[in-house]
Amino acid sequence: MPSGEGVNRRRFLGIAAAGLLAGSSVPAIAAPFSLAPPRLLNFDNLHTGEKLKTVYWEDGRYLPEAMRHINWLLRDFRTDQIHPIDPRLLDLLTNLHARLDSRQPFEVISGYRSPETNAMLATLTDGVAQNSLHMQGMAIDIRVPGRHLGYVRAAALSLRAGGVGYYPHSDFVHVDTGRVRTW
Repeated sequence: MPSGEGVNRRRFLGIAAAGLLAGSSVPAIAAPFSLAPPRLLNFDNLHTGEKLKTVYWEDGRYLPEAMRHINWLLRDFRTDQIHPIDPRLLDLLTNLHARLDSRQPFEVISGYRSPETNAMLATLTDGVAQNSLHMQGMAIDIRVPGRHLGYVRAAALSLRAGGVGYYPHSDFVHVDTGRVRTW
């Protein structure tokens, strides 16, 4: 056999062996998105009285109509300004709900906050960050009926998915999709 064919054969066998090794770490049957369960969220906005239970992700995509409903429910209730909510925040809440083993709605204290509302709140209390992630649709203040606030905090911390603030005197937990931190 000419030396060129031997090199090609060795190269082919090497590539084939690498492919087999790489393929061995992949599950035999990869689950398509359509087999992944839909993601559902349930909210009760304590300031407006509005409630929403919706599937927001299904078949591998976020559902635009559901996202519009969520953006409305989590709007700045003081100004009615709407801002897109970070889908990662919704996924964090879905994971938190599962970790809490709860079917109760998230009671919403604060979702999106306009810069004007944030500035006004900062004059009233020390607990409002000047560059709050609420103004980017990346944070929410919540509680969960039937779950002790400390347990909600511990579950959120265990996810290591962003910031977690604990406000027992105000009766809520803050979660966001910023860097992992706690206060």
